[in-house]
Amino acid sequence: MEHYDLEVGRPHTERVYVKVTAEFDSTGYMQPMSITWSDGRTFPIEKLQGFRPAGMTGNDLAMDCFTVLIHGNEKLHFFEHIDPRFTGRLGRWFVEKTVSGC
Repeated sequence: MEHYDLEVGRPHTERVYVKVTAEFDSTGYMQPMSITWSDGRTFPIEKLQGFRPAGMTGNDLAMDCFTVLIHGNEKLHFFEHIDPRFTGRLGRWFVEKTVSGC
């Protein structure tokens, strides 16, 4: 779900769905290891800085926010749970990009 500011000329954010390679430990904890853009560029995640629940989407899907370090820069990656029966293991990843208003 994209957010569009009703005021013309104001920037807004859009979701960009990406491929993420993640590892699961023996307790089921999921840790993202790298992100791959649609053009094939892959960036390793140097460090997981933090994790928090990120609320619900407009479709009542739960989300998690991972704060990660890539090339020394802190970035937010979101995991959108697409089926509540498989919390934590079935979903898709996205990042937010800022888009200039038109």
